[in-house]
Amino acid sequence: MFGFGHNRIYFDYASAPPVLKEAEKAMLEVSHLKGNPGAIHKEGVEAKAALEKAREDIARILGVRSRELLFTSGLTESNNLAIVGYAHHLERVRRTLKDTHWLVSAIEHSSVLACFAEVERLGGDVTYIETDARGVILPDAVAAKLRKETVFVSVGWANNEIGVVQPLRDIAAVLRIHEKEHGTDVIFHTDAGQAPLYLPTSVHSLAVDLMSIGSNKLYGPHGVGALHLSNRTQLAPVLFGGKQERGLRAGTENVALAAGFAAAFSIVAKERGFESKRLGAIRDTFAEELLRGIPGLVVNGDVKLALPHMLNVSIPDISGEYVTLALDHAGIAVSTKSACREGEESVSHVVAALGGDTWRAKNTLRFSLGRETREDGARRAGEVLVRILKKGKS
Repeated sequence: MFGFGHNRIYFDYASAPPVLKEAEKAMLEVSHLKGNPGAIHKEGVEAKAALEKAREDIARILGVRSRELLFTSGLTESNNLAIVGYAHHLERVRRTLKDTHWLVSAIEHSSVLACFAEVERLGGDVTYIETDARGVILPDAVAAKLRKETVFVSVGWANNEIGVVQPLRDIAAVLRIHEKEHGTDVIFHTDAGQAPLYLPTSVHSLAVDLMSIGSNKLYGPHGVGALHLSNRTQLAPVLFGGKQERGLRAGTENVALAAGFAAAFSIVAKERGFESKRLGAIRDTFAEELLRGIPGLVVNGDVKLALPHMLNVSIPDISGEYVTLALDHAGIAVSTKSACREGEESVSHVVAALGGDTWRAKNTLRFSLGRETREDGARRAGEVLVRILKKGKS
C-alpha cells in the first residue's frame, strides 16, 4: 500500500495516483536486465522478452493483439503520435493537408488541443465540437459537423476535469455511416485517460482506431504510455532516430517502466468493478453533503454519466485557487482543473463549455478519489471545506 503523509487526505488522483507497490516490484524484478531490447545477443534477447511480455499483458487487457500496441513516454506522446502522426502521414500521401477536415471535441485535454492547433498550422481545417449542458458530446452533434473531406475525429473517452463518459460507440456508428455514404475513411481517436480504471477496456467494442493510454493515470510509473493502432490506420513518426516500435517511435524502450505499467494495469483492471461501486457511493454521498452545506454550489457535468471517482464543483464568490491552498494547508489535496493547465489560465475551458454563469469556470474545484479514499476522509474534507468557505466569506 501507499500513503500521503500523516493525516493528509489526497483528493487529486486524477492528476497523479501513486505508484502501486506491485508495479515497483515488477520494475525491480527486471532492473537487472542490462541489454538493449534491440540487440541480438543474450542480454538483448532477455530484455526484449521482458518488454514483449509487458506488451502482451497490456494488450490482453485492452482486447487487442500485441502488435497493435506501441509503447510511448505517456499520454501526451501517444496523443501526439496519433494526431500529428496521422497528419504527417497524410502530408506524405497528399503532399498537403489542404482540403482535409478534422473534428475534435472542445473539452479535450491540452495535449490533444495543442495537436489540433498544429494540424491547423499545417493547413488542415479543424472544427471543434461543443458539448451539451451535461458535458456530453452527442453523436448528432458530431454528425452535424461531418463533411465529405473529414479525415479524423478525436473525442476523449472520459473528460479529465468533469469525468463525463462520452458515447464512443454511438459516435463510431455515426462515422461508419458517413464513411459508407461518401466512400471515405474517417479515423477515430480517443484519449482514454482514466477511463480504463473503471470501465471495461475492449478497444474493438468501442470501435476506435486509435486509443491513447498512460501508465501514470493507472497507478503505474510515470514516463511510459501506449498507443493502440488499428490495422486500417497508418501513421508517420513524430520522433526520428531508430526503428523501434514498428518504426513509429524512435528511442530505446524502457523495459522496467513497461513492466511496471503492465503490473499496475493488471491489478486495477481486476479491481475496477469493486472500486467503481465503492468510490461511486463515497463520491455521491460527498456531493450530497456539499450541496447541503454550501449555498450556491454547482456540480459541473452530469455526475450520473461521470467516472465514479470524479466530482467537479464551482462555488460562487470565492476563488478556487484560494480554496485549494486553504485545503492544502488543512491537509487536503485537491485541484482546480487539469494539473497540466494549472497556472496557465484562470478559467476552465471545460466548465466554460458547459454554459451557465461565467463565475462557474473561474471558481472550480476538482475532487478525484482513489484506492485510499475512505468515507470518514471524505466527510472530514467536506467539513473542512465548509469551515474554510465560512471564514473566507466572513
